[in-house]
Amino acid sequence: MTPTIITTLASRRRATAFFTTIAAILCMATGCSKAEKEKEPVVSVQATPVQRAAISQVISAEAVVYPVEQATVAPKISSTIKKFHVQRGARVKKGQLLAELENKDLSAAAESSKGDFEQADANYATTVGSSLPQQIQKAELDAVAAKSNFDAQQKVYESRKELFQQGAIPRKDLDSAQVAFLQARSQNEQAQKQLADLQRIGKQQTLKSAQGSLASAEGRMRGAEALLSYSRITSPIDGVVTDRPLYEGDVATANQPLLTVMNTSRLIAKAHIAQSEAEAAVLKVGNSAELKIHGLDEPIKGRVSLVSPALDPGSTTIEVWVEASKPDPALKPGMTVELSMTAKTVKDALVVPTAALFKSSDGADYVLLAGSDQKAHQKTVRLGIRNSDLAQIASGINPGDPVITTGGYAVPDGTQIKIKKPGADEKEAAGKDEKDTGKGETADKADDAKKPGKSKEQAGPAKKAPVKGKD
Repeated sequence: MTPTIITTLASRRRATAFFTTIAAILCMATGCSKAEKEKEPVVSVQATPVQRAAISQVISAEAVVYPVEQATVAPKISSTIKKFHVQRGARVKKGQLLAELENKDLSAAAESSKGDFEQADANYATTVGSSLPQQIQKAELDAVAAKSNFDAQQKVYESRKELFQQGAIPRKDLDSAQVAFLQARSQNEQAQKQLADLQRIGKQQTLKSAQGSLASAEGRMRGAEALLSYSRITSPIDGVVTDRPLYEGDVATANQPLLTVMNTSRLIAKAHIAQSEAEAAVLKVGNSAELKIHGLDEPIKGRVSLVSPALDPGSTTIEVWVEASKPDPALKPGMTVELSMTAKTVKDALVVPTAALFKSSDGADYVLLAGSDQKAHQKTVRLGIRNSDLAQIASGINPGDPVITTGGYAVPDGTQIKIKKPGADEKEAAGKDEKDTGKGETADKADDAKKPGKSKEQAGPAKKAPVKGKD
């Protein structure tokens, strides 16, 4: 090639580069009017049609298990523990003897009071059957004698009065007869009054006195027997002994726990629900519920047995009890369980997945509908009951409307969307994984080929060198 041709080609290349640079500068200055406008963003979403189905309002809360019946047995007196008749874990019946305390002094006091009572009872019987009738009989005899003496003195006085009027006797004899008559009359009145008082008042008061002595002795005897009975500790309920902190020989203090008995055949779970939760107001006694225990596959059926009518002043919460229908052996007092209480059920409700609900800036609930124009449209809705999976739509949309369930968070109204079928993302991810796996295998093969040992083995037989002269 001649030098003239080479120089011409170089000049043409320089000219081409110069004009290309000028064209690029002019394009940048004018904004590339022919460039395509930016494309609108397209959001990939998943949608599901609005359906009619049954929905239940379920309230969940943590609760602690308690027995319905529980008794902390404490002695009423302080004494040394003589003997325990049960161990922890023993099943007991109501009234069964659990423990005994030292009671020798109490036993002696009870015997003494019993003797006093028997003596008072005997005195009462004697007073009613012997002493009182004798007093009344004596008073009657005295009254009869006084009446007879009075009648006799009256006759003597009247007789001497007549004789005196006739002048047969002196005044002295009349006066002495009159004095004797007045004395007899006074004695007769006193005897009659004493008899009447004894019959009307004396008998009643004597009986009251005897009865009072008897009742007092009986009360002292019963008090001593009660103190003696306090040394025998019995179970107030049927159940299981769950705690026995003391041992034989220890001193049991009055009104301090000695044993704890629980009736584990009926267990309840106590939960405290905040008053801010509106669901707590719709709970009623008799609502179905479930108790879930960690590590247990099947939940335990139950029902709401109590909804407190007032708030707890300490925690400002509502206390709710759920009683287990058939307590599982794994359910024990003191355990923490998860409660699921069904407050309300609507059989034919318009429902959407909970994930399809969003909140607007003004606090209104709305959903995103996948329109036929491939755009997302906001629809404000009014909600009914809801749970963790579904929500009831009271108004705002119709059955069959496609509601965006995935990918709709923070998507503005009118955004261009692309509906994907459920599982499409998983398929794409699986495809990418397969491609990555294939690339990895190819790279591994290339690395193996680069190794000295394998390259010789895979290269095959070497070609023979060409023979000189034949070329």
